[in-house]
Amino acid sequence: MTEQRYLSCIQACSACVIACEACAAACLREDDVTMMAACIRLDRDCADLCRLAEALMVRGSDLAEETCHLCALACQACAEECARHSHEHCQQCAQACQRCAAECEAMVA
Repeated sequence: MTEQRYLSCIQACSACVIACEACAAACLREDDVTMMAACIRLDRDCADLCRLAEALMVRGSDLAEETCHLCALACQACAEECARHSHEHCQQCAQACQRCAAECEAMVA
């Protein structure tokens, strides 16, 4: 069973994965995809790290906290990049990433 202390962080990671994947997909449909390249790369990196952090927390891995620290860094970088763009999908992703970064940082504190 998942440790209760991880629950809110797992939920934030899950929401962040969804937001990042949706943002990356929407960025690929923008007129100037080249301008969105950094956003797409960070969306994908962030989603992958959130998935990994989520899995390690669910299984109670000894590496969960270290992975959550790295996840928080990725989420913060993604949030900063997405916040630079006015697209609604980027703004929603930035918010999800900020929440996830905060949850991951709180979990490892």
